[in-house]
Amino acid sequence: MKIETRLTTETIDAAAELDRFTKAVPGAGAVVSFTGIVRGGNGVTALELDHYPGMTEASIESLARETGSRFGISSLLAVHRAGHIPAGETVVFVAAAAEHRRAAFQAADCLMDRLKTDAVFWKREITAGGGARRIEPHDKDHEDQRRWMEDDGGHR
Repeated sequence: MKIETRLTTETIDAAAELDRFTKAVPGAGAVVSFTGIVRGGNGVTALELDHYPGMTEASIESLARETGSRFGISSLLAVHRAGHIPAGETVVFVAAAAEHRRAAFQAADCLMDRLKTDAVFWKREITAGGGARRIEPHDKDHEDQRRWMEDDGGHR
């Protein structure tokens, strides 16, 4: 199984990441991807993700390895952005390749739920007036994450 994780402060080109990933898994029967975009609205103009060098990368790598081994996929990619990310830009890109679609879907879904709650980031929403407010995972985010911890997430 191939696992690739990257933390970047640069813009993530999701289409290019998907193209590169898909070309690298010619034997896969399924490739599933997810692109997370910073939501604007309600005065939010950007998201700032602070990280602790080394620790954040290790947390993303660990989550990806756990997810990959759980679902028996052939390849998994997680690219996460840190720093100042304007609304409308990609904050995270995940792709999973597997022999069959269900494993690829579940791996991508599980990894996103785990990244949302368990990756080591400190998050702030930046508002139009220059204000900032810390954000934490919501109850629904923790509920989504727990479904992978409490059972097999529907993987049988």
